[in-house]
Amino acid sequence: MGTVPPRTDSTGRERWKVIISSSLGTAFEWYDFLLYGALAPVIAKQFFSGVNETAAFIFALLTFSAGFVARPFGSLVFGMIGDLVGRKRTFVATIMLMALPTFLVGLLPGYATWGIYAPATLIVLRVLQGLAVGGEYGGALVYVAEHSEPGKRGKDTSWLSAMTPAGIILALSATLVTRTISGESALAEWAWRIPFLASIVLFGISMWLRLKLKESPVFEEMKAAARDKRRPVREAFGEWRYLRTAILLTFGVNTAIGVIAYTSEFYSQFFMARTLGIDPVTINWVMLPSLLLSVPMYIVCGWLTDKLGRKPVFLIGTLLAALTLQPAFRLMTHYGNAALEAAQRAAPVVVFADPANCSVQFNPVSAAALTSSCDIAKGYLASRMVSYQNQALPPGSIASLKIGNTMLQAFDGTGMPKAAFAAREKQFQADVQKALTGNGYPALADPAHVHRGVLICIMTYLLSLLAMIYTPAGAWMTELFPTRIRYTAISLPYNIGAGWFGGFMPSVAFAMVAGNGGVYFGLWYPVGLLALAVLIAGFGLPDMRNRQLNAPLGDGESGGAGRGVEQVVEQRVVCEAVQGGARS
Repeated sequence: MGTVPPRTDSTGRERWKVIISSSLGTAFEWYDFLLYGALAPVIAKQFFSGVNETAAFIFALLTFSAGFVARPFGSLVFGMIGDLVGRKRTFVATIMLMALPTFLVGLLPGYATWGIYAPATLIVLRVLQGLAVGGEYGGALVYVAEHSEPGKRGKDTSWLSAMTPAGIILALSATLVTRTISGESALAEWAWRIPFLASIVLFGISMWLRLKLKESPVFEEMKAAARDKRRPVREAFGEWRYLRTAILLTFGVNTAIGVIAYTSEFYSQFFMARTLGIDPVTINWVMLPSLLLSVPMYIVCGWLTDKLGRKPVFLIGTLLAALTLQPAFRLMTHYGNAALEAAQRAAPVVVFADPANCSVQFNPVSAAALTSSCDIAKGYLASRMVSYQNQALPPGSIASLKIGNTMLQAFDGTGMPKAAFAAREKQFQADVQKALTGNGYPALADPAHVHRGVLICIMTYLLSLLAMIYTPAGAWMTELFPTRIRYTAISLPYNIGAGWFGGFMPSVAFAMVAGNGGVYFGLWYPVGLLALAVLIAGFGLPDMRNRQLNAPLGDGESGGAGRGVEQVVEQRVVCEAVQGGARS
């Protein structure tokens, strides 16, 4: 059965203007988030120097995630404005609010100058940016989709997804150029600010293009018809047929997007740097070609969704990711730091301790020192990201470490004077490092034995999985909701699923590794959520490929709420076309 063309006044030139201007906003979003993630160790020292190294790094990751906390609230505000006032005006507002905090981070004094006000202001800026980002992707997606023909919607919206690696390429390039020109010491002191300040150029281009755009033709048609009183938030989340779809999208689609995005693009870099000890420049030269090679995959996947459907492409990518994330990271260890892999096999590290004396290796609400013998034993291993096993001892026992055949006893620092504790801890850490070195644990990866080509292949594979999961979701979400609530109904599930469950992935995974001891243990977080997404999306959501976006959805036709949704919608669209022809 044929598909009726959309009622739109978009010319080919106008359509490409829409795609380019919308995509630049997505590139800007990912430029900033990758920039912050890539410079997290430097930012940790600049803004969280008042706590120990492990806690500072996790605080930096949590600040990275702070913007994600605000994203759902931004999606409600900007989504409602976009559905009531218009796509274009909201579109301009979000890019302004997203860009200014990025620029201001480059001007922000550090902890040494401002004390506690420095990290507090940094968090405020991240939250403001999160509010804007909450409305950015949903707006871009709706705007592009409503300018597209049904048979090209998957490919058109795929350009938004493709801007994810493009934005990251820009961020990595800016970081690499700055690091190369300034050197590591200058980067750590002041040069890290340059990429943040340079973001104003990208903002200027995006703003100029967006001001030239016209309103979405689908929105204008709905506004002119004035068929009903629009209450987007109440209707999208107060009526079960739409709320049900929103819940299924959150956990069946958007959570999968979030965890695979932040695993492949961010956590992989943390893993190579902190666990494998690969130098930052090498990591950049692994990531850049991998990202470039992955860009065409987004367009290919968009084309496939127009031909095969959104759901099949999404499910294949999600299932592959769930099954292969763990093996991929183990291969990364083998080809990134084979000496570490050999040491882990030949001289495993075991922590013997009373479980009651062991704390989580960071406390987000306190900078207090961890002074029990178990915490002291695990603390240094966690800071070095050394994999270890746990062995329980009777209550009250003093913790000890076994590294290969070397035994080291920790000490209980509870109640010790601060200076005495610091000296004792320093000596213990030196003894642990000596034992690790003696048993073959390398402090850093040997550059001569880092197989860049294989690492590029592994990273290209992981980033291609992201393309298979991320690309179908865009067109799929726009086809599940009517025009009057589309912006709101898409934005909130996306920002809860991708923003909360995905954005917290690096910090949650790092904390899981620090608490459990296994360097691959944190990967069970994304693997579990990906497996859940396969079940929810596979059984709960219909594929509504090529639905005309200005065709009305009747009762029971939202999300997975009824049987034969695609056929019902298609029949309705065709009937409307026949009736229109008869009237003419």
